[in-house]
Amino acid sequence: MGHSHRLEGERFASFVDGLAQALGHADRREPLRAYLTGLLLPGDRKSVEPMAARIEPRRVAARHQSMHHFVASAPWDAGALLERARDHALEAFERHGPVQVWIVDDTGIPKKGTKSVGVARQYCGILGKQDNCQVAVSVSLANPTMSIPAAYRLYLPEEWAEDRARREEVGVPDQIVFQPKWRIALEEMRRMVADELPRAPVVADAGYGDATAFREGIAELGLSYAVAVKGATSVWSPGNHALPPKRWSGKGRPATLLRRDDAHRPVSVEALAKSLPKSAWKSVRWRQGTKGAMRSRFARLRVTSAHRDYLRADMRAQEWLLIEWKNGEEKPNKFWLSNTPASASFDDLVNLVTLRWRIERDYQELKSEIGLDHYEGRSWRGFHHHGVLCIAAYCFLAAERARLSPPQPVAFLTPAKLPKGFRPRGSPGASGAA
Repeated sequence: MGHSHRLEGERFASFVDGLAQALGHADRREPLRAYLTGLLLPGDRKSVEPMAARIEPRRVAARHQSMHHFVASAPWDAGALLERARDHALEAFERHGPVQVWIVDDTGIPKKGTKSVGVARQYCGILGKQDNCQVAVSVSLANPTMSIPAAYRLYLPEEWAEDRARREEVGVPDQIVFQPKWRIALEEMRRMVADELPRAPVVADAGYGDATAFREGIAELGLSYAVAVKGATSVWSPGNHALPPKRWSGKGRPATLLRRDDAHRPVSVEALAKSLPKSAWKSVRWRQGTKGAMRSRFARLRVTSAHRDYLRADMRAQEWLLIEWKNGEEKPNKFWLSNTPASASFDDLVNLVTLRWRIERDYQELKSEIGLDHYEGRSWRGFHHHGVLCIAAYCFLAAERARLSPPQPVAFLTPAKLPKGFRPRGSPGASGAA
């Protein structure tokens, strides 16, 4: 990432001071500053030992011990630090426009062995297959210009959640129980609503959106959504609907549940897409990340989700079904359900769902530049401490990026270009302790 002007050491010092207020003890400010500096400096590995060597090459062992204790053992609140980092970046973010979406996603961190907390054979997005990895769930605030990670939590597979010995070995808190990823995301969004963060529609891939309870949970939080679903998802097409409960005959209990028969049955969204006439499809142009202008065919129509509504007394509210079917493909590519208003424009709906690309950039930079996936410890505390410190470093850079107009990518630092007060001990021109 490039940078048009030098990062100011005073702003970094102020940022560290703000974060340090969440740590509980004044003596944690120094290892906090050292750890963030290590994450911001270039280097192939951002695990503790190589960072300590870059921060203080003349006292590597002592620096390593201090940083390792800070990230792996010190009992500070990762959530409180993340909130302060997020709020710092959000203040700069909003100079370039409002938050337009909350992006729910997860990221896989490949791991060898079975000792690190949460490691299991599961789908790993970065590898594109099932493999040994940890998976963290996140929620980011985004618009087309910027994005900020606002929540981050490890997914604990059921095999871990039910194994008391493994839990104790890595320090999983007693209150952590098995939850599917979509429920973790809902819990994090509930905290974000309580924190009064700027509200915006939620976007997510089908791993989340296909869970009806996830969509209903978002709506219960007072948020709208535009989330991907699988092609097999069942809906009531326009003009079709479930039958009302049978009329009471005067005997027994009155019927209360919706009914279906051969003439009144829901249809999969894929089958519905294939039945649409050519006139239903519209070519829409949008911008997607570094790939520049993108164009594809979309259709949309008002539908009603049919998932297990034979156990309900009334039908759900109508919502948008948005479908993408790329030219030359044999079948539709993607499907989204959205409870955004019926008055939402076609282009606005497409732009909303395609904003999800921003999370891919977040993860790319967090891993390739800051070292989100470089932590070598095994504990629950260490995993979350390292993760939120990486996000804090990313938030600092996001705020610096937002100072430019228009915002530009921010370069990572080299010792020769570090401002006064931001140099690791042992580098040319260094002053003060690292």
